[in-house]
Amino acid sequence: MRPSSSYDAVVVGAGPNGLAAAIVLARAGRRVLVLEARETIGGGTRSSELTLPGFVHDICSAIHPLAVSSPFFRTLPLAKHGLEWVFPPAALAHPLDDGTSVVIERSLETTAASLGADGPAYRRLLSPLVGNWSELVTDVLRPLPLPPRHPLTLARFGLRAIWPAALISRRVFRDVRARALFAGIAGHSMLPLETPLTAAFGLLLGASAHAVGWPLARGGSQAIGDALAGYLRSLGGETSTNHPVENMRDLPPARAVLFDLTPRQVLAIAGERLPVRYQAALRRYRYGPGAFKVDFALDGPIPWRAPGCARAATVHVGGSFEAIAAAERAVWRGEHPEQPFVLVAQPSLFDATRAPAGQHTAWAYCHVPHGSTRDMRSAIEGQIERFAPGFRDRILAVHTFTAAEMQAYNPNYVGGDINGGVQDLAQLYARPTWRLRPYAMPARGLYLCSSSTPPGGGVHGMCGYHAAHTALRDGL
Repeated sequence: MRPSSSYDAVVVGAGPNGLAAAIVLARAGRRVLVLEARETIGGGTRSSELTLPGFVHDICSAIHPLAVSSPFFRTLPLAKHGLEWVFPPAALAHPLDDGTSVVIERSLETTAASLGADGPAYRRLLSPLVGNWSELVTDVLRPLPLPPRHPLTLARFGLRAIWPAALISRRVFRDVRARALFAGIAGHSMLPLETPLTAAFGLLLGASAHAVGWPLARGGSQAIGDALAGYLRSLGGETSTNHPVENMRDLPPARAVLFDLTPRQVLAIAGERLPVRYQAALRRYRYGPGAFKVDFALDGPIPWRAPGCARAATVHVGGSFEAIAAAERAVWRGEHPEQPFVLVAQPSLFDATRAPAGQHTAWAYCHVPHGSTRDMRSAIEGQIERFAPGFRDRILAVHTFTAAEMQAYNPNYVGGDINGGVQDLAQLYARPTWRLRPYAMPARGLYLCSSSTPPGGGVHGMCGYHAAHTALRDGL
């Protein structure tokens, strides 16, 4: 759509956070335009036929427990705009070298029973979080300094969340199965598992597996962005694709501009409007390791040795806790692990729209040093083959993204960092820097609404939601 002459607000970037911000403003009666540099909206929720015709691959995110849990997304009529969630029978599988697997079922009790002697500890760890999931996710996705709405629930989570995942594994679990399972979930942090706060990722994502499941969007993650954009247009909002923004002169007149971008891009576009001290703070913002991603077109399902792996759309491939922890430490030392921790999604097992009949897609990535240009395809294939002998024989075609290519595709992935910046204790809420109102930049009418603000990475839209409400409170 061709942009009109002036708006109440312009949002730069059409990822889930940018679209969420635009929806909040449009619902408040503001005239909103979303500008997207690429030919399609969606940001981290784009899908495309990357390998062969008829094989639909998710370019970045594939599995979405936080999207179905999002306090904001739950209020939107996204189903009316084409979004349908698919829930596999099991949320997650984690194969082990003995040919078995650990599987997270929707039932907490069933999962605990499968963990043997560690079952009671697993139940005690996650039961309070699962039972109070709606309260927990509301406060976890709520920025400081706003007081929690459910302080007891948040405190119960926080007492363990601040621990390193390695400490949880040593003190809470005794058997290799539970320890490996927790390592894989905590590995989503993209931090060494000895780092404080990595337990938070394991607890939050682990609890979500039982509370809401780990679903995928039918037809591809693109359906999420398309549904958000469709609802925005129903409210009178506008979107414009193939519209890169390199400086403020590229924008139509507006009372406010919200950037679904990282600090580096904001500096390039609007740096001259920002105070020198704030510019310096944005330059100090830290980006984390990158992701090397590979998409496979297959002539059949992945031949996992452990049958339980065929019941989940998500499979964590890395073996024991010790092996996963060693791989993640190596990445932070600037090394490329020979046996990386690999996150695998196999959506076509549960969504027949992803591939031609009888054929399948697979999505996989591993963590690599920031800005890496190394091709990790062979290492990823080797890890999958280790737990699924014959996997390589089923490959029809492959598409890869190095970390550097991830950034070239989407500049928000600086150095291949898909989380919008390191999410450790120092940058958990001080995103992009410590301010009582992190979304409002110290320049009239300029706001940051990306995952480089609280609550950080993930497809939940809450960064955009909070940024838009900040703009409205400022009188927009």
